[in-house]
This record gives sequence, C-alpha cells and structure tokens, in this order.
Amino acid sequence: MKTPLVFDIEKFAVHDGPGIRTVVFMKGCPLRCKWCHNPESQKACPEIFFESSKCIGCRGCEAACPHHCHTFGENTHRYDRTACTACGACAEACFTEALRRVGKTMSVDEVMTSVLADRVFYENSGGGITLSGGEPLAHAEFTRALLERAKREKLHTAVETSGFAPPEVVREMLPLVDLWLWDVKAPPALHKELTGVESDLISSNLAMVDAAGGEIVLRCPLVPGVNDGEDALAHIASAANSLKHCARIDLEPYHPLGEHKHEKLGETEGIFRRDFLAKERVAEIVAYLEKHTRQEIHRP
Repeated sequence: MKTPLVFDIEKFAVHDGPGIRTVVFMKGCPLRCKWCHNPESQKACPEIFFESSKCIGCRGCEAACPHHCHTFGENTHRYDRTACTACGACAEACFTEALRRVGKTMSVDEVMTSVLADRVFYENSGGGITLSGGEPLAHAEFTRALLERAKREKLHTAVETSGFAPPEVVREMLPLVDLWLWDVKAPPALHKELTGVESDLISSNLAMVDAAGGEIVLRCPLVPGVNDGEDALAHIASAANSLKHCARIDLEPYHPLGEHKHEKLGETEGIFRRDFLAKERVAEIVAYLEKHTRQEIHRP
C-alpha cells in the first residue's frame, strides 16, 4: 500500500460531521484553491514550517542540519530552503518549535490507535472519524483501508472532499462512507481559474453519490469579491436543489489563516490576501439561500 503523509490528527472536532469526532488530515491535493487555508496540505511530501518570531538563536538547528541550511548572524537566522530536503533534523533540535516538520508517515494501525483512544466520546455523542486533507480520495487505497477498519469498529465515517477523483474511486467508497462533506467552491465558469481544475468531474461524482443514496452536506467557502457573488450563490442553490440526499448547506466564510501558513512555508510571493467576509454580507447570503433552496443553512 502506498502510504500518504498525515499532517494532523485533530481530536474533539465538532464541525466535521455529527457528534465528537477525530479528523485525520492527509497531505496531497490535486486542487490549488487560491484561498486555501491549509497550504501545507497541498504537496504530498514533507515540508518545514519556520516561524522566525519563535527563534531564540540557540543554533541547535545549525548543528543538526546535515545540509547546512541554517546559518546565524547578529540577530539573524537565515534558512536556505533551496538545499533543504525536509528531513526534519532541524525541527527535532528546535525545542521552541520555531521549526516544525509537516507530514508524518503513519500506518492504518497507527492512525486507528489514535482514533480509537476516544471511542467513548463517539459512542456518547454519535461521533466518529472524518477523513480530510488535502484530498483523501487522492490516496484511495489508504483511505479505503481506514474506512474499512472504521466500519469494522462500528464508527460513523465521514469524508471531506473536493470530489475531484476518478469515478471508480468514489464508487468503491460508497458503502464505506456515512456522510460526504462535499466542497462547492465556485461556479463552472470560474472553477478552473480559482482551483486549477474543471468542475465537470466533480459534478458527475456528486450526482453519482446522490443517486446511490449517500448523505451529503455541501460545504461552501465564501471569499469576498471572489466567489460570493450572485452567480456563485445561484450555483450553490442549483447544486443543492438537484440533490435528493442533501442534508444541509454549510457556509464557510473566508479567514486569513492560510496567509500566515504560506509565510511559514517560505512562500512570500503571490499570497492570496482578503479581509474577513462582513457579517452583513453573510446574512445576505443566508437570506438568498433560504429563499432559493429547501435545505437548512448552517453558518459559523
């Protein structure tokens, strides 16, 4: 089995499916959404976060790095990413966590050991496991193995996905997924410009899941001045109204968390920057969708 990197396991999550959940985040995504708030999820390889504000100048990373990527001057810490292989030696030596390796190889057993440690909370709340990313469907074999194990353990399963995957991958997951958290990112005319891929495959996969009776929650990122216009809202409403098994629409207004993460990855050029979506605009969007759909609208 080709094992993906896991970049986070979030405990006691309450916004990624019913009840109390554990969310497993896998590294690697075929999309490149301009507003991505987890840019460390995009590449399917280890990366290093560097927060210079946490560095105390102990020079432990300089001594540990086999490629001499870290050098120090008077009140300066220079990090040469061009020579870095993300081996993580510097992060292991950094006790202030100014340096942190993102992405860890974990087996199905290791992931499930972490998940099952909180079984009592799932049983008392109706929770379970949610697979996210990145894109969990980009790691089909590993994702299927996790879902099969979760089902054997009688856990509720959810998958957060862009829906951009070969139809046969989605089809083989159908018996294993209790809830699909399906992203609706942009109307077709803007989808490739904003995410890097066309929307046709996503739409056809969504229709297949609905036809098979899969429970669906549409998750809609809303970025001011980008995908919060009437065309985008009409697309969300049309998608929801086309489904027989859409339980809810979740609105996810933009927040600038990803900006800081890009900087920690050393990506200082072309960072997507927007303000928070105004509360008044969110209220207008809710009113529009309540008027044009039958679904419950959830807002943060």
